[in-house]
Amino acid sequence: MYYAPKLKQTSRTYSVPNRRPLHLCFFSARQFDQIPQIAKLPHDMRFAMQVVARVLPFRVNQYVIEDLIDWDNVPDDPIFRLTFPQQDMLTTEHFDRMANFLRKGADDKQIRTVANEIRSELNPHPAGQQILNVPVLDGRPLKGMQHKYRETVLFFPRQGQTCHTYCTFCFRWAQFVGIDELRFSASETSDLHRYLAGHKDVTDLLLTGGDPMVMKTRLLREYIEPLLQPEFEHIQTIRIGTKSLSYWPYRYLTDKDADDFLRLLESLVHGGKHVAIMAHYNHWKEMETPVVREAIRRVLDTGAVIRSQSPLVANINDDPEIWARMWRTQVRLGIIPYYMFMARDTGACHYFELPLARAWEIYRKAFMQVSGLARTVRGPSMSAGPGKIEVQGIAEINNEKVFVLRFIQGRNPDWVQRPFFARFDPEATWLNHLRPAFGAEKFFYEDEYQAICEKERGTKIPDIGTA
Repeated sequence: MYYAPKLKQTSRTYSVPNRRPLHLCFFSARQFDQIPQIAKLPHDMRFAMQVVARVLPFRVNQYVIEDLIDWDNVPDDPIFRLTFPQQDMLTTEHFDRMANFLRKGADDKQIRTVANEIRSELNPHPAGQQILNVPVLDGRPLKGMQHKYRETVLFFPRQGQTCHTYCTFCFRWAQFVGIDELRFSASETSDLHRYLAGHKDVTDLLLTGGDPMVMKTRLLREYIEPLLQPEFEHIQTIRIGTKSLSYWPYRYLTDKDADDFLRLLESLVHGGKHVAIMAHYNHWKEMETPVVREAIRRVLDTGAVIRSQSPLVANINDDPEIWARMWRTQVRLGIIPYYMFMARDTGACHYFELPLARAWEIYRKAFMQVSGLARTVRGPSMSAGPGKIEVQGIAEINNEKVFVLRFIQGRNPDWVQRPFFARFDPEATWLNHLRPAFGAEKFFYEDEYQAICEKERGTKIPDIGTA
C-alpha cells in the first residue's frame, strides 16, 4: 500500500487577516432576492437577470459576492459580468420570448420547455464533442471521457460536474442546466484506469468538468492515486482544471480536507508525477485577495505547478493592459501563463466574442509589455474541431492580406506546427468564418479531417470549422 508523505505545513493555522474562515454558501437564480447587493439594483435590471438565468446557468458563492465584485462599479465591474447574467447575453428574440412567459406567470414546466428550445439554438456542444473524441473500451463508448489528442485523455468525474460559481461565458454551460443528454460525466474509476493502462501513448490525464475541485479529496484520491502504480508509468502528468483558485480559495486553506488534498498532491509529486493545476483566471482582480495568494502559495509548496488559462472575452478582459497586468501578477506569484483562448462559439458567444484580428492585436500589445518569463503564454487560440489553432499574426504576402495560422494541437499530430494561411477578414471570429488564402479551395487538413470524423462516428460534419 502507498502511504503519502506528511505535509510540512500540517501544524500551521491558516487564518486570513480580519476574516474568519467562510463556509461555502451558494445562491442560484431562485435566490437572487437573498443577495443584499442585488436587492439594491433597479427592478428592470433584476428582472433581466432573472430572464437570462432561466436559460443560462447561474450560481455564485459569497466569497465572489463579498471579495471580488466592486458593487460601486456595477454593472461595469468585470467580475460582476463574469458571474451575473446580463440582458444582452441573450439575443433580443430569445430574451423577449422568455420574458413574455415570465410576465404571464407561466408555470415551471412551460418555462423549462421554452428554455430548452432556446438552449438548443445556442450550439450547446461545440467542436462535435458529443459525437467525436469519445474513447471506446471493450466495444462500448466511455461516457464522460474524451480522447481528442494522442497524448491527453480528458476525464469528467461525475461528482465534479458543477462549480463553486458559474462563469457567464462558459463553453460547457450545457453541463449545468439539468438536461441529462447534454451532460458529460463518468463514475467508473475502473473504466478510466483500464483505458489508460491499455494506451501507452497517453502521457497526460486531465480531470475537468465542471470543476473537479468541488469534489472531496477522498473521491479525487480514488481516481488519481492508483496512477502511482507501475502499470501507469507512462502517465507522466496529472492535470486538474479548476476555477477554485479564483472562486473558492478556501478549498486549499480551511475546508475540512484542504490539508488532505495538499498531501495528495505532494504524494503524486514524490511518486514521480508532474502535477499541474490548470487555473482559470480571467482578470487580475481574481488574484488580489490575501486568501487566494495564501492558497496559491500552499499549492506551490507541494511541488505542483500552477498554469493559467483564460478566454479573451468582450466586456470583461478585452484590453491589453488587463492581460499584461494579469500575466505579470501570475509570474510574481509563481504561476505560469499558459493559454489565451478565443471564446468558443456556444451559449452567449455573441456577447463575448471578438474578431480574430482584434484578439491578435490585444495579445500582441499585451505580450510587448511583459518579460520573457510571462511569454510562455500561447494564443489567441481556437479550440476547434480539427485542433487548437493559433493566430500567429497578420501579414501581407504577394499583395494579399492574410491571417498566419498554425496548429498547436491537431487530431493528426503531423498537423502540429505547420503554418497555413487564411484570407484576412476583419469580422471573422472563429475558424469556420475563414477561407483559404492564395486561391486555394481548402485548408490543407480538411479532407483528412473529414475522413477522421467519418471513421470515428460515421458522421459527416457539415461545417468543417466548428465541428
